[in-house]
Parts: sequence; structure tokens; C-alpha cells
Amino acid sequence: MNTTKTPPKSPPDVMRKGTPKKAAASGWIGSALEYYDWFVYAQAAALVFPTVFFPTDNATVALVASLGTYAVGYAARPVGAAVLGAWGDRRGRKNVLVFVMFLMGLSTVSIAFLPTFGQIGVLAPILLVLLRLIQGFAVAGELGGASAMIIEHSPLGRRGYYASFSLQGTQAGQIIAAMVFMPLAAFLPDDDFHSWGWRIPFLLSALVVFAGFQIRRRVDETPVFADQEAKKTTSQKKGSTPLREAVRGNGANILRATLMSLVNVVGVTVIVFGGAFATQTSYGNDVSTAVYLWIPIIANALAIALIPIFGDISDRIGRRPLMIAGPLAAGAFAWLYLYTIQIGLIPVAIVLAVLAFGVFYQVWNATFASFFQELFPARARVTGFAVSQNLGLALVAPMPAVFAAIAPPGTSNVPLIVGSITMALCIVGALAAWSAKETFRIPMGVLGEPDAIPVSEEEYAQARATHQ
Repeated sequence: MNTTKTPPKSPPDVMRKGTPKKAAASGWIGSALEYYDWFVYAQAAALVFPTVFFPTDNATVALVASLGTYAVGYAARPVGAAVLGAWGDRRGRKNVLVFVMFLMGLSTVSIAFLPTFGQIGVLAPILLVLLRLIQGFAVAGELGGASAMIIEHSPLGRRGYYASFSLQGTQAGQIIAAMVFMPLAAFLPDDDFHSWGWRIPFLLSALVVFAGFQIRRRVDETPVFADQEAKKTTSQKKGSTPLREAVRGNGANILRATLMSLVNVVGVTVIVFGGAFATQTSYGNDVSTAVYLWIPIIANALAIALIPIFGDISDRIGRRPLMIAGPLAAGAFAWLYLYTIQIGLIPVAIVLAVLAFGVFYQVWNATFASFFQELFPARARVTGFAVSQNLGLALVAPMPAVFAAIAPPGTSNVPLIVGSITMALCIVGALAAWSAKETFRIPMGVLGEPDAIPVSEEEYAQARATHQ
């Protein structure tokens, strides 16, 4: 008896009509606004907070402590991922996206009003850490909800392309954050910049909240979520939670996605630790803050142009090749970037940083949102994505502080130590991607199911041609 399974003749999402452009646009704008808040903090942690919120009698301790507060936000993200991911799977993708916008904006604006260490002593960094924890909790639900919204509105053959726009939005948020800081750092006297100038980017987050709410309240809930709700029985609704469902049925993929998320070490090496390494005089690399801020601007501008291209390539050749090649190249170039900073080749270092973060890391970055979402079924999609992504981020977030501790100012081989750790984590991420199942030709209706079968190459080509 022939028991071979064959793909369906008409995959349910080959000809489905959704609103992928509207969903992608809302994901782009929402992610840009949300991650503006997140990266404003990252810039301040490297450039300002060591002298504002910590005692200045020991530069190394102040730097490690400041970068440590940056990492604290990531420690809260797994908790936020579990709570907000479950909310997104139970109550809808749209609802969770509106909530995280408000929570993120409120915590960021509050940082602008914090007193300094010189004014209230140790209470200043304590309040800073508390607000950073709230930021971390809130942002954990952003990308999982936004990318689920996009791929569930997108047709087969175009999911990678449309999902990449949420990541393009995060890069735009970084550019806006850097461009807000740049004129303040370049034109304000140092005393003014460190006393009040740094507060302006945090205050501007109030505009983020208003604009983000106006955008997201107009987005329709996804048809996939609506179908899932209609099919649920009363016992299912009262039974297992999305987190339990994600772990029980998809534990191996949560582990894979967590390990793949370690590739985010490229960003914290080049942008966060790299900023401290290049600009802090205690390291002996007295690069101007204004000059250094051009690195994230140039790299992210290039990323914005390349991300949709890489997303489309992942729709053509699959997710796994890009998830393997990107991290390996990015890790190697991150090591070279640190080395050229140390030997004083600043123009070359800028080029290498742009290649590491703006090109090779984006090969991975443009692809992971669609790949992670496709690994999980609809009933646990936001939870599975958010938990695995944020667990991986929580593991790499302390790395700038770890780097500063194990390779402090005065260490002669900083690039070797930091670059080797970065490369090792990128290799782990690439191996995890190699072990995962390819997903790009699997129809939406069976994504994440253990017995899901890809459509034929001919049907897939038909789907792509229909929705070009």
C-alpha cells in the first residue's frame, strides 16, 4: 500500500488575498519607533551613562556597570516574551503590539527625568535599572508580534520578503537614535551634553508613543489568528497555555532558534562594546564620539537598502543558506574591525564595521524573522518566536560588560579575546541553522506542524509569480 504523502494540489495560501503591504508597512513603522527607544539607551550606555549615573573615580568600573545596565534589559526579555507572547497568541497580534508601544514609550520618557549619581547617589543607577527592566519586558513582545502579523498576512513565496520589513524598521530606529545623538554630541559643549543634552532623545519618545498608537490601531488582525480562534473548542481555550504548547510540541525548535539568536553578538560587539572600545580614552583609542556615531548610521543605512533584497533571496533559495553564511562572515569581520581600531586604522575600521554589521549580519537579520515564525504553529507562534529570540538575546546582552571585564583597559590583546568569543557564538548560530528544517515552501496552514510537507517547486513558482 502506498503511504507516501503528497502536497495539496492547491495550497491554502498560494492564491489567498491578504494585506501584506499594509501589514509590512505597519510593522516597519512600529518597529522603527519601538527600537528607537531601545537603541537610544544603547547609545547612552556606551557614551554618557558611565559618567552620569556612576562614580567616576574608576573608569573601568563605571564602564562595566553602565554596560551592565544595558544588559539588564535583556534579562527581563524572556519574562516579557512568555507573558506578551502568550497574550499575542491568545488575544491577538494587534492587541499586544499596541500595549508594548505604550509601555516602552512610558519607560523611555521616564529615563529623561532621572537625577544623576551626583544628585541622589546610588539611588540613581537603581532607578535606571528599574526602568531598563520595564523597557526589556515591553520590547520582548514587539518583533514576535510584528513579524507574526506580517507573515500571516503574506502569501506563499513572499513571506521572507515582507517579514524582512519589520527588521528594516529596527535598523531605521537605530539610525534615528544615532542621528538624534550626533548633533547633540557634536555641537553641545561636553558639560552641557552630559548634564542635559543626552536627555533630549529620551524625551522625544513621547512622540513615538503617539505616532505608534495612531499607526497600530488601524491594522487589521490576521486571518490566520481569526481562523485559529474559530477552530478552538472550549476545552482548548481553557487547556494548555501557548508557552506550554510551544515547549511541548516545539522544544527542539525553541532550542535551535535560541542558539541562532546568539548571532546578535555581532551587534553588541560592533555597536555597543565597539563604541566604548573606540571612544573611551582608558582604552587608548581616542576616537571622536561624533566620528564613531557615523558607524551605526552608515551601517544601518546600508542595511535598510539590503534587508528586503536578502529577504527576497530567502524566498528564492531558502532560509537556511543565508542563516549559515551570514553569521560566519559577520563574525570574521567583527574581529577585524576591533583589530584595526587598536592599530589606529580608523577609516579601515569604519569600512570593516559597516561590512560586518551593515552587510553580513543583515544576511542573517533579514531572514531570521520569517524563519523563526515558520518553525512554530499558529497557536503558539508569537510565544515560540518571542521566547527563543529573547532567551538568545538575554545570553548575548551581557557580553559588552563581560568583554570590558575580561579585556579591560590596558589589555594588549582585546581584539583577539573579544573577536574570538564573537566568532565562536556565530559558529554556534550557524550550526543551529544547519540542523533546522527548511521552511520556505511550506504552506501557511501547516507551518510548524511536525508532518508538514512543502509544496512542489512548480506550485511554489506559481505562488511567487502570482504575488510578484
